[in-house]
Amino acid sequence: MIWIQYNLVNFYSAISMSSQGTFQFTRSSSQIDSTLSHCFLSERSCAALSSVLSSQSSSLRELDLSNNNLQDSGVELLSDGLKSPNCKLESLRLSGCLISEEGCASLASALSSNPSHLKELDLSYNHPGESGVKSLLAGLKDPDWRLEDLRYGGTCCRPSKYVTIITIDPNSVNRNLKLSEGNRKVTLMEELQSYPDHPDRFDEPQLLCSDGLTGRHYWEVEWRDGVDISVSYRRIRRKGDSGDCWFGENDHSWRLYCSNNFGYIVCHNKRQSRISYASASNRVAVYVDCPAGILSFYRVSSDSLIHLHTFNTTFTEPLHPGFGFSRSGPGSWVSLC
Repeated sequence: MIWIQYNLVNFYSAISMSSQGTFQFTRSSSQIDSTLSHCFLSERSCAALSSVLSSQSSSLRELDLSNNNLQDSGVELLSDGLKSPNCKLESLRLSGCLISEEGCASLASALSSNPSHLKELDLSYNHPGESGVKSLLAGLKDPDWRLEDLRYGGTCCRPSKYVTIITIDPNSVNRNLKLSEGNRKVTLMEELQSYPDHPDRFDEPQLLCSDGLTGRHYWEVEWRDGVDISVSYRRIRRKGDSGDCWFGENDHSWRLYCSNNFGYIVCHNKRQSRISYASASNRVAVYVDCPAGILSFYRVSSDSLIHLHTFNTTFTEPLHPGFGFSRSGPGSWVSLC
């Protein structure tokens, strides 16, 4: 076998990744296998790989892109290459790539256009949803598809590349909320706190963080006894008790309500949906890709992430993490990890 680093191969030069990426050329079979897992691949990388797959000289048979932050936008670009009649790929591993229903739809469409080669598709540790799984399972029954092995399920891995330290804005904190542990923990109290008047302070038991997020970000929080974990545009109303003031009750904020008794409920623009789980984890992770319009919530279990819900939208302003206690009693708290 001959191992050639990616930067020695011209058509891979556009792929942005770490030096761990290698391509394996097997002389006896004249096939090319590439292992690019954990290589910090980007959307641009998927466009380059798509060009490789659709090339007339392409002989790539196996491609492992596991544990890269490809998301649906990257998979859509990759699918353009899979559609090409020049694509000879037989095995595609996309484990832990933050793929949802939309990405699965792109893959299903690509395989319908060019069903004659791909035999193995690994989508484990993603969140394809019922519709995504259904569209691909249909391919297993389609006599025109060569797909034999479809893997899905499991949990996701932390996207450590995008971990963000967020900071609570003390001027936004409602007077029934007590800050502690260096302003990293917030507890709902019966007694009022002696905060000075400020136009940014909420009349209701909520707060915003000072960070205005515009790229890709990930953070985790711990909670007890029911809290709202949210993101919002900064312009959310602070005064009064109308729907414009509460996270999730308007078109410029999104929330995940976490409760040991009621599980999880997501809400945006007054539209809510309950997420059923046997038990709630007391740690939640949030991932946001602002340019792609993706906001995802996860349960944190040991070192793994279990997908709860993804909002797909268009963000027009910077996002600010926020926390609320709309259905909570005194003693409820949330802490930044």
